[in-house]
Amino acid sequence: MTSNTAQQDAAVTDKTRLATSAYADERHLAARQSIYQWQQPRYDLPGIVVEQLAGVAGTVLDVGCGNGKFVTRLHHDRPDLQVIGMDISAGILADVPGPAVVADAQALPLADASVDAVLAMHMLYHVPDIPAAIGELARVLKPGGLVIASTNSDTDKQELDRLWRQAAAEVLGAAEGPSRVSLSSRFSLEKAPALLSEHLSDVHVIELPGIIELTDPAPAIAHLASYEAWADQLGVPFDATLAHARELAINEIGNHNAFKITCLGGVIVGRL
Repeated sequence: MTSNTAQQDAAVTDKTRLATSAYADERHLAARQSIYQWQQPRYDLPGIVVEQLAGVAGTVLDVGCGNGKFVTRLHHDRPDLQVIGMDISAGILADVPGPAVVADAQALPLADASVDAVLAMHMLYHVPDIPAAIGELARVLKPGGLVIASTNSDTDKQELDRLWRQAAAEVLGAAEGPSRVSLSSRFSLEKAPALLSEHLSDVHVIELPGIIELTDPAPAIAHLASYEAWADQLGVPFDATLAHARELAINEIGNHNAFKITCLGGVIVGRL
């Protein structure tokens, strides 16, 4: 798996990088989301969130809401809820239904015990101090309130990791290539329950395993390309490595009729 160096940890949590390049708009996030169109089984992640909120009334805060997939779905399926979107990047909030607020997950601009549920979907790994951020989620929750978080396993998409390392090695003329940046490793599916249990009870995981089979390398290369904001951390020419990864994926498809990617994500639910 991807090495979890202090330098890369600093890069994936750098607020300026997150707000101005990684998530200045929805382009990179949408590319990472789009690969799941080819996953079997397909999971309706916003629908799972709606199901988990079945017993919730009042206000839902979506921390790190990104391009608003969950905010939009909740507006449609649960118009009775007051939904607040929040992200560190003003740019990515441009098309998110309001109210939407620019804020840091480590310092939520809300009163204690003011919301009924908090979403933290594929975002806590970007927070420099994860325990402090989880403490903030708990602080703004009313007693009995719900936290719904999501992330990926440490074993997720290992085939893409191997593809990148092989392409990087061959571009560099080295025996072994450097790993790509891992986003989820700081708050992986394996680490998340213990971290959330410091403030929440009844913490449980809903695992979402699947297989992506591609007969065209484009979605895999788009996914790898979406890490462009961290290209300086990779120790390899980014564009050249992407181009070679595409060639390797085409060869894999030619030899095996598909490029297969094993996925394991999940939703973690806990209650204050």
